[in-house]
Parts: sequence; C-alpha cells; structure tokens
Amino acid sequence: MKILVGGGAGYIGSVLTPVLKEHSNEVNVVDLLWFGNRLPKDVPVRQADLFDLAVKDFEGYDQFIFLGGLSNDPMAEFDPALNFISNAALPSYLAFAAKRAGVRRFVYASSCSVYGYTVNELYDEDSPTTCSYPYGISKLLGERGVLQHQDDSFSTIILRQGTVCGYSPRMRFDLIVNTMFKHAMSRGAITVDNPSIWRPILDVRDTALAFLRAVQADYSIGGIFNVGFDNFTVGQVCDIVRDDLQQLTGERIKLTVNHIDDFRNYKVTTAKARTYLGFSPRYTISDMVHSLWKHREEWGDYTDPRLFNIETFKHVVSARPTTA
Repeated sequence: MKILVGGGAGYIGSVLTPVLKEHSNEVNVVDLLWFGNRLPKDVPVRQADLFDLAVKDFEGYDQFIFLGGLSNDPMAEFDPALNFISNAALPSYLAFAAKRAGVRRFVYASSCSVYGYTVNELYDEDSPTTCSYPYGISKLLGERGVLQHQDDSFSTIILRQGTVCGYSPRMRFDLIVNTMFKHAMSRGAITVDNPSIWRPILDVRDTALAFLRAVQADYSIGGIFNVGFDNFTVGQVCDIVRDDLQQLTGERIKLTVNHIDDFRNYKVTTAKARTYLGFSPRYTISDMVHSLWKHREEWGDYTDPRLFNIETFKHVVSARPTTA
C-alpha cells in the first residue's frame, strides 16, 4: 500500500512513519519541517506547505494521513486565524484533492478536546461537542470538512486522540506526562494546577498503533473514533509520574498543588475503536515515564525551544513576511 503522510515529521509522525514501513507500506512524507527531520533516512520527505499540494500530488496513493495543522491550545490562541486555516480549511481542502485523485481513504488526526467540558460524564462519539476554545472548535470543523467527502469510494476515519505523551525522536515537553517529567528532572518538583480535571491519556506508540489500525481497516469502515489508553485525573497522572521518578532517581520530588479553574475537562470511552478498528492500547503512564527516562540523555537542555511547539511556532510566525 502507498501512503502519503502530511505533517509526518512531527511528534507523532516520527513514531508512526517507521511503524507504517515495518508493515510493508510505501510511505512518503510532506512536512514544513519546522522541527527538523528525525525520520529514517530511507523515508522520502518533501519540504512543503500542505496547501501547495494539488490533485496530481495525490495520484498513485492509496491513503492519506493528516497529522498537520496546529497541535495545541497555546498555538491556537497565539494565532487564532492561522489555527482555523490550518486545522479546519486545510484538511477539508486536502480531502477534496485526495478524493479527486482517486485516494481511497483519508485519516484525520483530531482531538478529544472537541468535547470541551463533560461534567464528569463518559463521552462516546455521539456525545455533544461543546468546546468553546479555538483549538477544539477548529479540530471539529476539520472533522466535518473531511467527513463531508465520505462516500462508498472514499473512506474517512477521524481519530479523536486523547492527550498523547511519551518518547518520540521529535520530542515535545508540552504534554502532561512529558511536562511533569521535565519539571521533575530539571527542578526536582512538579506543580499541578488542578488535580481534579480529567483527561484521556495515550502513549505515542499506541497512537501510532491507532493510525496503523485505521490504515488496515476495511474500506467499508469510516467515521469518528475516540482513541486513548484510559481516563485519569491530573492528580492521578502526577502521582504516577512522581512515584516512578522517585524510584528511578532515588530522590524526593517536591509537589505543589493549586486549584486553578480549567474548563477543559473530558473523559471518553474508546469501545468503538476497539470494536471496529481492533485498537487495543498497551502502554501505561508508567511505561511512558520509563520511555522518557530511557532517552533522558538525548535532550540536555530542557529549555530548548525546539522541545516546545509554542516557542517554535512564535519564532515561525515572527519570521513571516508582513504585507503593507
């Protein structure tokens, strides 16, 4: 199978792309390379804006995976206009172009943040999407734009991901488990702003597995699927990270707990992905911590802006030419 991955050199793509190749797929990547390229040398990478792709660029591919766009709330709130262009208009256009080129499936990386605040209810894919923040709204609009193209000849699969964490060759430290690890290692302390809010958590290796299962699914399957390992309060995540690192380092890690309001609170059921895609996640929060610990010598400076999407994004935006 021949697969094109948009944004495939990022945090998820750097784990997913080798997995796709290991399963006998031919994989090409298109990426702006804001964060460099840490993919295997044998992966063809085109450095380009995904908006520059035309119908002819999709010809000959069986499937397209969209991992592009802006990846979190801070980036969306820093540049709301670009957020809506990149997360809503861009995937809608790419699905249009891919379908015209004869691509059989479009897999869109969405987010459970579309649910907003669930008042401690367990949400499935048919539950209300009430997010009022730019990032979640844009991901929801992207979903709708992609799903609009679905028919018997064009399968669209939307993966609403939980908070993805763990080690990737293109590392990020702006994700809940990774951030706690960074603070524990660099400061000897973890701060929790609100221990009671819920998040579905997902190891990046299981994220890659979810996309693999989407690619492998029968073409009759389409629609929206929640993907996560399990739901945890932020307080639970902190306890696990802290306990594991105290054992690994042999040192006590300080803890500060605040009670700051946060209106992004959601927990989801992933039964549909298990039933229709055969997605069975394997990696726990402790597994994530140990994966980070294993690679701890790779970073050195935990303040490197390349390890934080928002810092790199600010630099990219400031470097863009302005019009009079």
